[in-house]
Amino acid sequence: MTQFVSKQEISQHLKLSDTTLKRYRLSGVWIEGVHWIRLNSRCTRYNLDLIDDWLQNKNNPSAHQNAIETQRSSLLSSRKKIHKM
Repeated sequence: MTQFVSKQEISQHLKLSDTTLKRYRLSGVWIEGVHWIRLNSRCTRYNLDLIDDWLQNKNNPSAHQNAIETQRSSLLSSRKKIHKM
């Protein structure tokens, strides 16, 4: 299950400043809807698992892309519907 955390939690977890988090978001290093989501104009949440994976695979984008695809495929919305007769 995907764990989304607050700015304070991800900042403390990664030992990064709020400014660095914002720079990663606004520059496109972290992708909206993948690495972070906007709940409303004042509330952003971060995908802890994918950001940890990004950190480990910064120099291997294809490995990180595999992690993104794996997480997306595990979502309920990605599962095929079974039609009953």
